[in-house]
Amino acid sequence: MQNFTAIRSFVTQYPTTIAAITVTGVGLFGVKKWMAGGVCSSKASLDGKTVLITGGNTGIGKETAVDLARRGARVILACRDMDRANKAAEEVKKRSGNNNVVVRKLDLASLQSVRELAKDVLASEERLDVLINNAGIMSCPKWQTEDGFEMQFGVNHLGHFLLTNCLLDLLKKSAPSRIVNVSSLAHKRGQIYFNDVHQEKDYSPWKSYSQSKLANVLFTRELANRLQDTGVTTYSLHPGVIWTELGRHFWPTMPIWKRVVYTPFMFLIKSPTEGAQTTIHCAVEESLQNESGLYYSDCAPKTAAPQGLDDEAAKKLWDLSASMVSLT
Repeated sequence: MQNFTAIRSFVTQYPTTIAAITVTGVGLFGVKKWMAGGVCSSKASLDGKTVLITGGNTGIGKETAVDLARRGARVILACRDMDRANKAAEEVKKRSGNNNVVVRKLDLASLQSVRELAKDVLASEERLDVLINNAGIMSCPKWQTEDGFEMQFGVNHLGHFLLTNCLLDLLKKSAPSRIVNVSSLAHKRGQIYFNDVHQEKDYSPWKSYSQSKLANVLFTRELANRLQDTGVTTYSLHPGVIWTELGRHFWPTMPIWKRVVYTPFMFLIKSPTEGAQTTIHCAVEESLQNESGLYYSDCAPKTAAPQGLDDEAAKKLWDLSASMVSLT
């Protein structure tokens, strides 16, 4: 009773403060819900289906794996770090109640590793219904892949380009099947530097990242053109602004004053579960079965940047990528 009296006294004394705190709290909650974006509403079952997710051991890749495993899919986590991948697989099994989750070794910075994974999958899997090209690297220093490619272009685009092409026959055999490429809103700031794709003359972490994400969108578009009437459909997407390990190279390089300013806004960004929704939507939503080559965000089709709609650039990028990875 004394506590209630004290609270009533405080409210009576400071009504304006209480009102301001309440309005602010409700407002922040509303903004948080708005920032969370769309939610995949499909109840589609994936019983008897097989899904391969690159980078499925952390972030939105792991949350995607949990959701698709809950739907009954056989889930293959293709990851670079096998210790972490095995731990993630156990978590996915526990959270989904589905023990049909396996781990395969994949280092997208090595074309040999990509080919070895594809060979393993083709030898061991009877079908592949969904390929989710999720793994990536963001805003890293000027590094090179094992094959001498600029790291972000090599991992985010070329590795997935080769993997997808190596698995196309199995995807066609399993049709209707889907290829989902996780891109980013950053593609809108990107362009493909055809004369210096590795940015040897003027490297910028963000410029390189934007180029690789635009490559994801163009790759999806050209794939759709090449896969007409095969039963294989393609989708690219922006998952939203999410705090995951993808930012491990970006955050430490930011000036301290910026980190201080941005920290309060971390409350507003998406969780990995929220960020995985558009990937899941593109992988399972029944109404997308007759759509291909489009770009999505918040579980809805969006218009990609003009440079992401350039069919000539998409074909030119395909030809360049094919020559770089020695695709025959």
